[in-house]
Amino acid sequence: MGNHTASLNAKERREKFVPKGVSTQHPFIITRAQGAWMWDENGKAYLDFAGGIGCLNVGSAHPEVVAAVQEQAEKLLHTCIHVTLNEPYLALVEQLCRIAPISGEKKALLANSGAEAVENAVKIARSFTERQAVLVFENAFHGRTNLGLALTSKIVPYKAGFGPFTPEVYRIPYAYCYRCPFGKTYGKCAYECVDAVYHAFETYVDPRSVAAMVVEPVQGEGGFIVPPPEYLPAIRQICREKGIIFIVDEVQTGFGRTGELFSVQHYESLDPDLITMAKSLGAGLPISAVVGKADIMDATVVGGLGGTFGGNPLAAAAALKVIELMERDDLPARARIIGQRMTTVLKELQRKYPAIGDVRAQGAMVAFELVKDPAQKNPFPEMCSAIVQKCGEKGLILLKAGIYDNVVRMLVPLVISEDDLETGLSILVEAIDEAMAEWQGNMNTLP
Repeated sequence: MGNHTASLNAKERREKFVPKGVSTQHPFIITRAQGAWMWDENGKAYLDFAGGIGCLNVGSAHPEVVAAVQEQAEKLLHTCIHVTLNEPYLALVEQLCRIAPISGEKKALLANSGAEAVENAVKIARSFTERQAVLVFENAFHGRTNLGLALTSKIVPYKAGFGPFTPEVYRIPYAYCYRCPFGKTYGKCAYECVDAVYHAFETYVDPRSVAAMVVEPVQGEGGFIVPPPEYLPAIRQICREKGIIFIVDEVQTGFGRTGELFSVQHYESLDPDLITMAKSLGAGLPISAVVGKADIMDATVVGGLGGTFGGNPLAAAAALKVIELMERDDLPARARIIGQRMTTVLKELQRKYPAIGDVRAQGAMVAFELVKDPAQKNPFPEMCSAIVQKCGEKGLILLKAGIYDNVVRMLVPLVISEDDLETGLSILVEAIDEAMAEWQGNMNTLP
């Protein structure tokens, strides 16, 4: 069997053994990674501007994280929190309660993935309120489980053919100012996106039936959509008025990415009821968490929460080191610097190329949206794919995002050096120049 598989290249092995539903944006095999660099099986180096979809804020194989995991591996691999307590689990929930931007007494539980964290948060909210319905947003992404997909907005590829989904989920517009669902312009609008929540209570669901609102402070898979500063406080206030649990999904925005440890810290008094965390919490190891107000977290029956591998000692040890690194090295401040530099470069490109319709960022959560006509804002997914592909060929790993697959998003490890950041940006500029020139050339040759 070894000889047979060795005769197949990576593409052939993938086609033979991996279901087609598992997508891969870049075809090469990565065999080693360190910091912001990755190397494939042929030794070719790539700068990582994807960060494992936001899991590597402290970089790949951070030596202190590796040492913490190795030390823990020699002591204890697994007990299951439902069988016995273990020190990494207890130490981590204590630290998460310390750093979470939630007022009052807090408690936390550990799971394995962002989807698990979101599902547990919804369960907790339903237990506490004794209500069933959940409010979510257009362009949202909250995971690939059945409830996660019910909360998620994009049909293809996430939801197509996978229904029926969990009921009592109601979707409302998000404050996507570049593509305002109400045809308004920010600064000249009456915050129809906020009024839409009240409208939902008149046409979709009785607010007395709503257990929770689940919101990403910056929408991730939806295209790195950063709402205007008034939006989240306004919908938070609605939740207070109606007794609705305010769940903030910080799976992708958390742990320094947006220039604060958590994105909600960009606001003075958002004070979520529950926060879900994952991705960069574990520096690449699978771990997630729900942190919330203690009385809400305690609402479920004994045994109603948890899972076999939740808070695995290895992953918890990695997470503890991540928190230490975030605070000691002030990585959120580094995110602000990275984001400012990337945004400057992208704004210059936007002035050169009208096809770059919008540049969006909060800290080092940076993206640009591609359109065929800046006036019509018709999506340009072909250009997005071309830029991502060219960057990959030149040694820069990027990702697509957005409902229309027309957004290039960047999740640069926050430990990247200035020189490496400039190298990556140079590759990006070169790829955009080439892709735009080819497109313009094709336009000129059309009959």
